[in-house]
Amino acid sequence: MRNEKLYESDDKMISLIRDNYDLLQMLGSFGINLGFGDKTVEETCKDNGVDTYTFLAVVNFTVNGTGDYENDERLDVPTLMHYLDASHSYYLDFQLPFIRRELQDSLKPDESVGRLIVRFYDEYAQEIKRHMMYEQKTLFPYVQSLLDGHPMQEYSIETFSRHHKEADKKLRELKLLIIKYLPGDGLHNNMLTATLHDIYDNEEWLRQHAMIEDHIFVPAIRRLEMQTRQSDVTRNIADMVLKGAASQTAEALSDREKDVVVSLVQGMANKEIADHLCISVNTVITHRRNIARKLQIHSPAGLTIYAIVSGLVDISSVKI
Repeated sequence: MRNEKLYESDDKMISLIRDNYDLLQMLGSFGINLGFGDKTVEETCKDNGVDTYTFLAVVNFTVNGTGDYENDERLDVPTLMHYLDASHSYYLDFQLPFIRRELQDSLKPDESVGRLIVRFYDEYAQEIKRHMMYEQKTLFPYVQSLLDGHPMQEYSIETFSRHHKEADKKLRELKLLIIKYLPGDGLHNNMLTATLHDIYDNEEWLRQHAMIEDHIFVPAIRRLEMQTRQSDVTRNIADMVLKGAASQTAEALSDREKDVVVSLVQGMANKEIADHLCISVNTVITHRRNIARKLQIHSPAGLTIYAIVSGLVDISSVKI
């Protein structure tokens, strides 16, 4: 039966553990040390450099199995990454080898079926390792690139989500094989029972781990991706504006070039412009070439629009 209690920051940390002893391993993955006395959750998290809100989100989701974090912007992604990374290390470096030793110790020396079961367990362990190492080598670096503001290309959290499958199917099969086909008596039977109990616990741990990734971590990364894309768009627009402003400042038209633009908008030919401005036709041609280079505008319509927007001519005086 679920606890159905939502823990809050001012609850005593010891209350969480007293109500849910299986949260002990979670403390270690968050980097929270034991010996916190009667401190509250917030005080304990602060002492250990852990984001309180994110810690409570994972705790409450684990305890109650429910929670909507799709649009929760308060989750701290670095805290989630640290938790998942440490959870992987715990499972790969401690829990998998520990159960294997238990399994071997519970076998009779001449138990051939038992040796096959150990081999089956090793296959399961390799599958779990591949699954978690993929996250370590591909997913986490991608998330870090988002946090750094330089996202890796050709990858997204949806790629991970689509291929995030259950990794505990072999564990369930192993459990059934031991119960059905591995005989035991006396001490061996007790050791097998203890090993099975730990396998059941690990099955539940893996289920909760996958749920936290799917329902808390993945939505948080979706939001981070969206924020990064929005920042990129804003930054690109700002760069374009700055570059445009710099270009206009560096390539501003001279007063004489502006006069040429106005004359062109009024429909004058090169000879007429030369006579109107008292310059040579060659000088008019040179001015037109410089105007086109600076404005990157070559058509009469484009020059007309430029002249109106720049205030060189009144729109009412232009034939449209």
